[in-house]
Amino acid sequence: MSAAPALIEPASFLGVESSVTGRRWAMRCAGHEAERAIARMVQAHALPELLARVLTGRGVRPDEAAAFLSPKLKALMPDPDGLLDMPKAANRLAKAVRDGETVAVFGDYDVDGAASAAMLAEYLRGLGLRVPVHIPDRIAEGYGPNEGAIAALAAEGASVLVCVDCGTSGHGPLEQAARRGLDVIVLDHHAASEVLPAIHAVVNPNRQDDLSGLGHLCAAGIVFLTLVALNRTLRRDGHFGTDRPEPRLTDALDLVALATVADVVPLRDLNRAFVVQGLSVMRHRGRTGLAALLDAASLSEPPEAWHLGFVLGPRINAGGRIGDAGLGARLLGTGDPIEAARIAADLDRLNRERQAIEAQAVAEAEAEMDRALTEDPSLPVLVMGNAEWHPGIVGLVAARLKERFGRPAFAFAIRPDGSATGSGRSVPGVDLGLAVRACVEAGLARKGGGHAMAAGVTLEGTAIPDFTHHLTASLGAAVAQARAADALLIDATLTAGGATAETVRLLQRAGPFGQGAPEPLFALARHRIVDAGIVGTGHVRARLRSRDGQAVGAICFRAAERPLGQAILNGVGREVHVAGTLACDRWRGAERAQVRIVDLAPAD
Repeated sequence: MSAAPALIEPASFLGVESSVTGRRWAMRCAGHEAERAIARMVQAHALPELLARVLTGRGVRPDEAAAFLSPKLKALMPDPDGLLDMPKAANRLAKAVRDGETVAVFGDYDVDGAASAAMLAEYLRGLGLRVPVHIPDRIAEGYGPNEGAIAALAAEGASVLVCVDCGTSGHGPLEQAARRGLDVIVLDHHAASEVLPAIHAVVNPNRQDDLSGLGHLCAAGIVFLTLVALNRTLRRDGHFGTDRPEPRLTDALDLVALATVADVVPLRDLNRAFVVQGLSVMRHRGRTGLAALLDAASLSEPPEAWHLGFVLGPRINAGGRIGDAGLGARLLGTGDPIEAARIAADLDRLNRERQAIEAQAVAEAEAEMDRALTEDPSLPVLVMGNAEWHPGIVGLVAARLKERFGRPAFAFAIRPDGSATGSGRSVPGVDLGLAVRACVEAGLARKGGGHAMAAGVTLEGTAIPDFTHHLTASLGAAVAQARAADALLIDATLTAGGATAETVRLLQRAGPFGQGAPEPLFALARHRIVDAGIVGTGHVRARLRSRDGQAVGAICFRAAERPLGQAILNGVGREVHVAGTLACDRWRGAERAQVRIVDLAPAD
């Protein structure tokens, strides 16, 4: 897929220079080159103009449209051996399978770590191996491998240790594991320093000497490629036969899709195929744990990509945030319906508790940042810590600050011993993972890492000011550039009459949408707000009517106390320009389109 031919037009769209949220509106696809590409795509593939416009805005060339709309995993799958150390990892795991060794799996406590651990353990157990899995406690153990857990796994008879979604920066504990006689393999995707742990294999497309071009994969994607390589090695060695059938790897794509969306990696190329194919697998409800979680979340409709990030992902993460960190991996790996239902219910309860804890912390953080930005509106990075915050929700606090103020944010939970555990979220164009690694190498933090859009770090609470100063100096220029280019990009205009369920289904052909593949955004020009009110936990509902009398329902999430929500509530009877995405609202068997409002501007 090529870079989009789209150019932001010099003039603002609909004359909106500063909306209610303070953003300029611009057309995503503008100029003769983009219009010619759209016309060629319509003519070559008989596509509706709206769909062609959306595809062009996401960098799809006319000759790529057919393959993009029907992504085939087989066509996009790379040779796993293109990843450095992959042959070493696959050969060692194949030996473990042939010799019946115990292989221990150490994972991270988020969705990517849980899915990766469950996938690897399921495959190896299916071949008869004993596979103990350890997910560290966020508070007691922290992120990444630690010597106590490794010693316990070694005591269980493990001769191979595989770290998934962690380990790239775990030099000390992993080298100690190697000295214990364990062959250690890391399957990770986080940013790496030049010096790697001295262990058997480090498979990570983001290590500095890897040229595979697969750095956009999450850890579950790397684990899946490892299983492909391992399967191929075992097949070559004649391990499979009539009495020992070859595992069907495509059954694991539901876990790869879940992790890909939840870990917010770019939904392009292979990742997009993973999600499309994985959703197809998930809709068959063949995985006992995911079926139980869908039931616990009262999700009866076929899951879509956004369900993975906003319904399933938060529930799996809840165990690692404020409960038992191993719940997610156990749920995804169990085949027992009774155990699955019990774990899913626990995770659903923990998620509700997490939401309450998060709401209070976010309110405190936003109030503090409002004051800080009033004093200095040019702050490039928002950093704050609080001794009352639970370490499990700091990433969510950082995400809310980033969304509210449009710049990278870090939130820290300061512990009684004076240490601080922090998590950060970034904006496009600002690599937070590299910045955190630089802080570790500069001695400002004990440990830390991540990727461009998210990172974690542990440091002394007294070092937070120095950490803030370092991020301000290193990221200031990138943040300024990102904010200057932060126009709200509109894909096309629609009217209330064109916002239909059929339109939503048409747009879904260009999905799934997520990081790197933004959901199509439409402008409803000069629509009147004929009704508005507050529903649920601070959401604002509205009804919009075009000048031809057609009307459509709309919703603005978590906005009742925000300027955008207030503008909707106070705008009843007024004509406005609305920017929003489209979704289907299903109620009692009926399906209708709904506008999800993201911005608004006066029509005058």
